[in-house]
Amino acid sequence: MLEFIQLLNQRYQTVLSQPGHDADKIGYQQRIDQLILAEAVIRKGQLIDASPGLPLQIAVVGPTQAGKSTLVNVLLNSNFAGVSPLAGYTIHPQGFCHEVNLDDCSGLQRYFGRFQQFQQAHIPKDRYDCYSLTENNTDSPYLPHGVLWDTPDFDSIDSATYREGVIRAVALADMIILVVSKEKYADQSVWDIMSALEALHQPTIICLNKLSEGSEAVLIQSLKEKWQLARTDAFPEVVPLYYQKQTGLPVWPEAQKNLLIQLAAKVNPKKFARYEQELLQKHWHGWVEPIVAEHKALFVWQDFVDDAIKQALDNYQRDYLNHPHHYETFQHAMAELLTLLEVPGLAGILTGARKVLTWPVKQMMKLGRKSRHIADTSHEIVLLNQIAEHLLIQLADKLLDHAEQDRQKLWWKEFSSLLCSQRQGILKDFSESAKNYHISFQQDVEKTAQRLYHKLQEQPMVLNSLRATRVTTDAVAIALTLHMGGIGVHDLVIAPAMLTVTSLLAESAIGGYMNRVEAELKLHQLKAVKQALFAESIGKKLLALPEQLSALTHFNISPEQLQAAELQLTEKRHGLRLL
Repeated sequence: MLEFIQLLNQRYQTVLSQPGHDADKIGYQQRIDQLILAEAVIRKGQLIDASPGLPLQIAVVGPTQAGKSTLVNVLLNSNFAGVSPLAGYTIHPQGFCHEVNLDDCSGLQRYFGRFQQFQQAHIPKDRYDCYSLTENNTDSPYLPHGVLWDTPDFDSIDSATYREGVIRAVALADMIILVVSKEKYADQSVWDIMSALEALHQPTIICLNKLSEGSEAVLIQSLKEKWQLARTDAFPEVVPLYYQKQTGLPVWPEAQKNLLIQLAAKVNPKKFARYEQELLQKHWHGWVEPIVAEHKALFVWQDFVDDAIKQALDNYQRDYLNHPHHYETFQHAMAELLTLLEVPGLAGILTGARKVLTWPVKQMMKLGRKSRHIADTSHEIVLLNQIAEHLLIQLADKLLDHAEQDRQKLWWKEFSSLLCSQRQGILKDFSESAKNYHISFQQDVEKTAQRLYHKLQEQPMVLNSLRATRVTTDAVAIALTLHMGGIGVHDLVIAPAMLTVTSLLAESAIGGYMNRVEAELKLHQLKAVKQALFAESIGKKLLALPEQLSALTHFNISPEQLQAAELQLTEKRHGLRLL
């Protein structure tokens, strides 16, 4: 699941960076933030599994200039956290170990992944993919044992550059301290992030900072209303913080001195697995919505291809297999049959033409040389190429129609351009495949001739009457000329000698058998064309075209990848973790 979430995040960022997605910008950016949070949550679940004794993690979060770093110093009873009157002074997650040492936090590097750990004094200002951990040696009357995180703001102009660090620190937290001032508590960014964190069920308190005497009651009521609009859980306890002129620091109320220690008792890592799954399921539909839309377009395309191939095969049957004048394959079988007959004066020549039903490689090579000119002059090949060209024209028209009407206009438009650019190559490959099919099918043609010949041997009167006629000799000569390339199959079909032989056989005792053999040959030929040409040659190429769409403008996540991820989503938590 972690790999899929990372892939999804990368796809969103790539697509969003391209022109043409302005309408999706806000929604896509929200999903990117959600995916960063989901990745961090999954990593925390892995951290809990690998390090069950990990110290408690507390995150101080809030908008710019709310006084987060100042509060961190109050809670630590130190001045480790750097403070400044300038907005956006803190740009990295900074952890301070209280009553725990750095060795107890060794698993955090695995959690932060590509983020690099630095000492606080050496953390680079020109990088955002880093964090610091510092041991706090002073005693604090307010904090339980654990790590207190000072986080960057999430609402300043520059916060987009270091927002991932905020999200990672917040997702790591077992407890949340939300710091807001009377000027910033109503900002929508505050409640957006608190709404996003609800699924994690982190015990939370709100510190209302920079208060003046007598204002807290009204502000707390307004805070409660904001909370209830953003979340469905109970409104947390509020800690009012008043500024002390002597120290320049807010004063933590004595009555709430043990609040954080008491809140820590509510942390239950064993429930985190359920919270993780709730978060994934909450956002899943929104995350995969553009992927599902692409899949729907893909399925529509597959239906288009299936329908076009079905229509192409219907045209092939109508205009070739069932056409009284164009169908030439069985006449070719008749020509092969005549080469098997012992006609006086030609017996020596024809003996070499007799074939058994098994075909050694050497004989197949001879067949290929003999049949190449047949494929080049075949009406069937000409018709198949015309059908393939018509198929691509039909599909191109449908793509253009959907580029104007479908919600996935960009997908259909680019796909239409892709098909247009590859049209000639597809047709060229199809033409070559058609010739190869035609040549290989001569094996079936000659097997059909063998069946007819063996049947004739069971009817000696018919066989002898054929051998006795002058027209048979003429037909055999035509068949030999066909083999040598001096006549095309279509010429063979209309040759008077061949028409006479065909009529004689049709009216003979084997006429019914000959009709059945011809029907079986047509059925086999239809299956061969369907598989070799329309399924394997043109069908596979057309169905594979969507894979060539630009990964810069489309998600290009396959239905199989999505199905595998959704299967994990419905499994128990440890199935997720094992992946």
